[in-house]
Amino acid sequence: MLTTERIVAAAVEVLDDEGLEALTMRRLGTELGVAAMSLYRHFPNRDALLSGVVHRLFAEAVADHAPEPAWPEALTGFGVAYRRMLLAHPRAVPLLATHPVDVELGLELLTGLLSRFEAAGIGAQDAITAVQSVGVYVLGHALAQVGTGEAVDPAARAFYDQWFDSGLIAMVTGFEKQLV
Repeated sequence: MLTTERIVAAAVEVLDDEGLEALTMRRLGTELGVAAMSLYRHFPNRDALLSGVVHRLFAEAVADHAPEPAWPEALTGFGVAYRRMLLAHPRAVPLLATHPVDVELGLELLTGLLSRFEAAGIGAQDAITAVQSVGVYVLGHALAQVGTGEAVDPAARAFYDQWFDSGLIAMVTGFEKQLV
């Protein structure tokens, strides 16, 4: 049976294997063994499908992260989990850079993380700013890494890991000073 979840899962596979340019309704129909037109019952257009893919990948990153009790550690953990997902799907990084997560869905997915800020008495806008800033840092870092083709080279990976960790620590430390 053709479901939205099955279509999005197949789209992620095509994206991972062949890249964003290959992810067409026709190619996806072939992958699923259905006529491309049948996909339009679930997604009105390719852009809606891409939004579904972005949501699924972001949900994967969030699901891979159980927030720590304190917001600085929870924010750091989110950054690490988000980067892990991006590097697991390097061909999806340009998509995530150009098709942001829907704000309502993003807030829904990040409820656990945002609650850590609330528990510390930090306002919603400041919490969202911190999370968004870390998310953009992670995305930019991943884009730089996968854009060089060095996502899998062990020596380059060690450099990028160190660069990422240092930047993330500096960013979270800065928010700690600013928000308390």
